[in-house]
Amino acid sequence: MTINRRIFLLGMAGFGLTACSDPKSSFNREAGSTIDEGGFGNPTMHNTLLQSGKINLAEIMTQRFHAEVPSMVNFAFDSAELDKEARSILAMQAHWMKQFPELRFKIYGHTDAVGSAAYNYRLGLRRANAVRRHLIALGVPAASIIAVVSRGETQPLIVTEGKEAANRRTVTEISGMIRRRGTLMDGDYARIIHRQYVSSAREQHGTEG
Repeated sequence: MTINRRIFLLGMAGFGLTACSDPKSSFNREAGSTIDEGGFGNPTMHNTLLQSGKINLAEIMTQRFHAEVPSMVNFAFDSAELDKEARSILAMQAHWMKQFPELRFKIYGHTDAVGSAAYNYRLGLRRANAVRRHLIALGVPAASIIAVVSRGETQPLIVTEGKEAANRRTVTEISGMIRRRGTLMDGDYARIIHRQYVSSAREQHGTEG
């Protein structure tokens, strides 16, 4: 054995002994502690809060919906017609909505500030209804969309009296979930939802090709 190799091995042995004697070393910690980083166990805590009712499942699904699907489509000035981009976004919304048939949705219609408040209220409603009709045409059950609501010009994204494309929009939101029937156990409810999932997946597959 060469001198350099002997020195290297002695050095590594010394390092190992030092690590073992150091109470802060990973050698002296419980298994898995080095990969915790403060987040280990959060899924269990999250599920506990959900089951105890301290977190609303609809709120969780709302966050997921906004993270995975564009919730807003825009319109041309004084129009409730869906353009190509709007139809593309609604196709994504419809696909997502059909995967979660227990959720219920509302569609909100908005306008810019050009025109009277009464006219813009009606225009917002036309836009919301146009989105609802298109989602249903794409296979979303009519019962999944419980309401269309017009906000007219009252909730602009950009405050201006002129034409503003960002304000001419609809927003799809999760409003809640179907009520569990009192005569059903949780397992029965889960089986009902599972059948709806399978059905929606078959419908989606049937539209492909």
